[in-house]
Amino acid sequence: MASLIEKIWFESHPAGCLLKPLLWPLSKLFGRISQSRRQAYQSGKKAVYRASVPVVVVGNITAGGNGKTPVVVWLVEQLKAAGLNPGVVSRGYGAKAPYYPYRVTPDSTTAEAGDEPVLIYRRTGVPVAVSPKRAEAVTLLEPEVDVIITDDGLQHYALARDIEIVVIDGQRRFGNKQLIPLGPLRESCDRLREVDFLICNGGKPQPGEIPMQLAPASLVNLVSGERCEVTSLQGDLVAMAGIGHPPRFFNTLQELGVFPVHCQPFADHQAFSEQELQQLAQQGQHLVMTEKDAVKCHSFAQSDWWYLPVDAVLPEEQAEGLINRIMKVKEEYGSSSA
Repeated sequence: MASLIEKIWFESHPAGCLLKPLLWPLSKLFGRISQSRRQAYQSGKKAVYRASVPVVVVGNITAGGNGKTPVVVWLVEQLKAAGLNPGVVSRGYGAKAPYYPYRVTPDSTTAEAGDEPVLIYRRTGVPVAVSPKRAEAVTLLEPEVDVIITDDGLQHYALARDIEIVVIDGQRRFGNKQLIPLGPLRESCDRLREVDFLICNGGKPQPGEIPMQLAPASLVNLVSGERCEVTSLQGDLVAMAGIGHPPRFFNTLQELGVFPVHCQPFADHQAFSEQELQQLAQQGQHLVMTEKDAVKCHSFAQSDWWYLPVDAVLPEEQAEGLINRIMKVKEEYGSSSA
């Protein structure tokens, strides 16, 4: 069913015409509710939390993954290099923490904190907190950080923000440009005029968008931590991806000159069982997955399982402009509290 919905949204599947009489009224209702909710926060009818440090939102207007987490990791690394002490907050989609707000630790599982928060914490080492109410996560980190990045949360208007960054899937863009459930949009494309930065992940960027590429690094072994080039593995490879758009990962492998004997897509945020993945791995000599998948598999990984990290790469001048904007906001916070 999920696959059919995506084909309706992004590939003009004929079923879309048949389902439109049912989905169109629901789409209109979704739009009215979301707009009314936003206006309630903007008018002051609903409370908005203003943090004591700058808040940078990295989000999108479409459902599903499009490269937000690599951008968050990139921002964290850039801000650390600039001398700041960033922290990250997230909803922790699909997870159930023992309490909220929940601080991610080296022992946290994806079932407790969510895929992305665990990945970000292990990759960057910065403070990461999770809560469905992001303001709670922010208050947990505020005393020890000087800038907060939210992984997703563009539509979480209960939290005030200083800078909004929208990441766009450069290949699929906005699909049929309809609101959920008729299309993939959480908000209309008009919302893009209000944000501070647009980052285009792959594809052809439109005017005003910062182009971004996801550059693959060396493979990392889930058990030993050994690194090697993907083309150096001997024997048949089986590839799997449980991300927003699995073909993106499989295409990356092919661009690197690797052609797996089998590519297995999974739903985004899907939990994996040891038996399920062992059976999948038996179709080849090595199992290769995304870094996001790997954080869910470390406890039962086999010695021939590998993951492929990717790094966000932005043009130097535009990247510098984005970071300088955050630094300027940080200085303004510092002067106002002096």
